[in-house]
Amino acid sequence: MSSSNPAFSREMFAGYDQVYGAPRTRSTTTTVQGTMGKTAILLAILSFTALWAWNAVGSGEFPRAMIGISAIGGFITALITIFKPKAAPITAPIYAALEGVFLGALSQIIEMRFHLRYPGIALQAVGLTAGVTFVMLFIYATGLVRVTDKLRAGIMMATGALALFYMVTMLLSFFGVAMPLVFSSSPMGIGFSVLVVGLAAFNLLLDFDFIEQAAQHETPKYMEWYGAFGLMVTLVWLYLEILRLLSKLADRR
Repeated sequence: MSSSNPAFSREMFAGYDQVYGAPRTRSTTTTVQGTMGKTAILLAILSFTALWAWNAVGSGEFPRAMIGISAIGGFITALITIFKPKAAPITAPIYAALEGVFLGALSQIIEMRFHLRYPGIALQAVGLTAGVTFVMLFIYATGLVRVTDKLRAGIMMATGALALFYMVTMLLSFFGVAMPLVFSSSPMGIGFSVLVVGLAAFNLLLDFDFIEQAAQHETPKYMEWYGAFGLMVTLVWLYLEILRLLSKLADRR
């Protein structure tokens, strides 16, 4: 039941099978339908703030400092949610709102950069993200790919290695050391982005499995918000990686 998504871990279910503290009914425990409903709410919040930021950047009324503020604020809110899941009903919407501002502003900046060579790049990234999500949901629901312990371990190891690579790359950048072959629009750089997009997509399978397991373990109702938050973390990552991939392809035009 563990997931490489930092919001989802095996320890989240510890004790729920033995002690709950209240009668277990559909109105007091996690359901898959309830989690999907909370996910829809978070997506609506993210879309609203993203649209606002998109229009504000386009009209020149968006303070550039807000990009960094929203990104850092979203990261801090995510950490609070991960370490205190009971706060998810409050922190998850805040996370969605902050990430919406960040993604909307960043998407418009990239759109303006490539609007002549690659018009509609942000919209294509949104469409591809939705498409990949529905495909992975179909694959999971139909059992075409089962979330086994081996698959779970492989995805977790690959995601951990990628996170370590990003961290080392960020630290090296402080000393003027770059990784042009990986982050450039070269064939190697594009191939790297394709692999990362694929890894983010497979993380969705683990997220779906976590949500289903949370419902089966009859975890408290606030876990619906937590499950929706964890899924949002992966969707934001997937969108950013797809946007990065399309940007590399646009650079080669």
